[in-house]
Amino acid sequence: MQDCEIFTIFAVVNQNHKAMRVLLIFTGGTISMVRNPKTGSLHPASMETFKSYVPELISSEVEVDMLPFDPLIDSSDVNPDHWVKMAQTVVDCYDDYDGFVILHGTDTMSYSASALSFMLENLSKPVVFTGSQLPIGVLRSDARENLLTAIEIAAARNAEGRAMVPEVTIYFEGRLFRANRTTKKNAEQFEAFDSYNYPALAKAGVHLTYREHLIHYNEQNLPLRSHLKIDRNVAVLKLFPGITAPLVQSILQTPGLRGVVLETFGSGNAPSYKWLYEQLRDAVDRGIIIVNKTQCSTGSVEMGRYEVSLNLMKAGVLSGYDITTEALLTKMMLVLGENDDPDTIRQQLLTPLCGEFSVVENA
Repeated sequence: MQDCEIFTIFAVVNQNHKAMRVLLIFTGGTISMVRNPKTGSLHPASMETFKSYVPELISSEVEVDMLPFDPLIDSSDVNPDHWVKMAQTVVDCYDDYDGFVILHGTDTMSYSASALSFMLENLSKPVVFTGSQLPIGVLRSDARENLLTAIEIAAARNAEGRAMVPEVTIYFEGRLFRANRTTKKNAEQFEAFDSYNYPALAKAGVHLTYREHLIHYNEQNLPLRSHLKIDRNVAVLKLFPGITAPLVQSILQTPGLRGVVLETFGSGNAPSYKWLYEQLRDAVDRGIIIVNKTQCSTGSVEMGRYEVSLNLMKAGVLSGYDITTEALLTKMMLVLGENDDPDTIRQQLLTPLCGEFSVVENA
């Protein structure tokens, strides 16, 4: 168990049935902040102060406990060690709760949530990430609605008593997304996230409407497996008009480098420079795994559709299909962390493990 103290927010049990139990894992972020009335600056709220802003929970039939990280983390400072801590917390508490809500800053939420989707195999309980664009103590804050609905989703069960959404998700501003399909799109509006290549799993209005045909369900009764080994020796190489050979070389020659997310144009196209092909081919021959990811928000890589992507195929670059950069980068870290065999690594990167991409056959 992590060295964090669990605080019980409330425990209301309906006389006719046992209350669902949800663990609120409090990592930090804007949602955890309150404004100092004297200076106007933001600072982390105490647990008692935070609880005072969500009195709606008192009338709920869900039992919620809070487990705060110490110290709380600004999401810009989140790193793979924090992903391990989040995942391990879920594993340690898995048998004691029906669902989990992770409060997290928005800037890197898609990275953390994507990572946990790969770290928690055979998940049968909801793990819902949420946060806010405004601190919970601000009058117009979006924090309360995001928090309360995330808790409701984490506790939701279908008619057979099975978790309604037993996967890692992000709930934000009325929509529930598969975590590894999300990208933060807006720093100003409340609609901070979007899932460009996969529909929302649920929408919240007067009623919560679930799209069960879109939700990923694992086989029941499979034991939860955790994958906590991470290799950080990866890079993102974003192509742009006028990119130079020395710049590409400096990245591909990074000592210890094992994997590269290659962000290309359109449906997976790259400049037809001979030097680019030769450097990519050399990197692949040295055992570096390179995966093609389009810079477009919507759409998929289609290797070989245009002649300018043929060199990438010849160089041994793999297709990332319609995966997000956040999901591809975190998946690559975890696959490399657990495997040394190049064929196994390539096979896992080309296989959707938990709905992170859709395979599109080339025309």
